Amino acid sequence: MTYELLDSGNGEKLERFGDYTLIRPSPQALWKPQEPKLWKTANATFKRGKPWKGIPKSWTLKYKTLTFKIVPTDFGHLGLFPEHAEHWSWMETKLKPHSEVLNLFAYSGAATLFLAKKGHAVCHLDAAKGMIDWGRENATLNKLEKAPVRWIVDDALKFLRREINRERKYDAILLDPPSFGRGAQGQVFKIEQDILPLLELCKQVLKPTPAFVLLSCHTPGLTPKVLHHLLAQTFPNLVIESGEMTLSSKNYPLPSGCYARG
Repeated sequence: MTYELLDSGNGEKLERFGDYTLIRPSPQALWKPQEPKLWKTANATFKRGKPWKGIPKSWTLKYKTLTFKIVPTDFGHLGLFPEHAEHWSWMETKLKPHSEVLNLFAYSGAATLFLAKKGHAVCHLDAAKGMIDWGRENATLNKLEKAPVRWIVDDALKFLRREINRERKYDAILLDPPSFGRGAQGQVFKIEQDILPLLELCKQVLKPTPAFVLLSCHTPGLTPKVLHHLLAQTFPNLVIESGEMTLSSKNYPLPSGCYARG
């Protein structure tokens, strides 16, 4: 079994991650569940501040063309954001063979490994060493441990400034910044104040005609139109499209963050 959104409603979502069915918060799911009986089959429900019960500490999941290590964390994440997968094939259509891609706030490596498996070189950056270690484990699961991936633990803004000084250029950039975060040395990142400087730095490490820029986020208030304006202002030569990321379901598709790309 793979990933599947089974149902949503009452501020929650019912998801299957391989052999386990889980209930997690989803504040935007204000409607009523469509299949209330199905919710009784859940193996576990995430409650903030309480440990997961009824499921293993980790397991593997085959999703799309890749295998991932799933780890239920104490903040409700599992190591995979399936809504991002809608961008994978789009990125591949934009890239020439053996492109160099920068993946910022790269988490546990799903997009990185998709690109690496397609033959591209990826610089995978996250401020948390645990995320880099998790990404490396996922690379090993997919026999991509020797793929051309640079695994970097660093603050995104500091790293970009160093890359500018080194005059390093990339063919494309994807970034999924958090609402709030701390860098490797305790630097504070707040998306409302840092997103525009971040994009300006990204522009300086891109080649003159980039293959793409993909910006996504899960921050309330940063709507598709906001992200569209940010990219359009920073990259006036790109044709920008924007929208909601969604988790597909046989019932109601579930909005799960926003994106702008071009």
